[in-house]
Amino acid sequence: MAKKIIIINGPNLNLLGKREPEVYGKQSFEDYFTLIKNAYSDVELHYFQSNHEGELIDKIHEVGFIFDGIIINAGGLTHTSVALADALSSVTSPAVEVHISNIHAREAFRHHSYLTSRCKGMIAGLGLKGYEFAIRYFL
Repeated sequence: MAKKIIIINGPNLNLLGKREPEVYGKQSFEDYFTLIKNAYSDVELHYFQSNHEGELIDKIHEVGFIFDGIIINAGGLTHTSVALADALSSVTSPAVEVHISNIHAREAFRHHSYLTSRCKGMIAGLGLKGYEFAIRYFL
């Protein structure tokens, strides 16, 4: 039976490929997701993105008892959302936190994550490859 893994991206990550390409790269996440779906065809990969905190929480609640893994990049909500952290704590599916940029090499307010303590691990600063490393962790 194939593992079920979801990638959940938060605010502004819908602009990947357009937004600050020197930080986040020039590839859209949709194009990247097609590549990793093909590379991991033995995995049931899902993708969800929202700019709204409540929608992210609803998705975690929806999948958090039936999926084998959650890969979450909450964007700016990483540094502000106790509610997202509580949602991750409320479900049984394990999570890995991913950040495209190295949040510890950026502005001081980005150094703290409310999510990290609720996740199995965190991958930061390795670009989009971080998502693949998270998938491989769950495999």
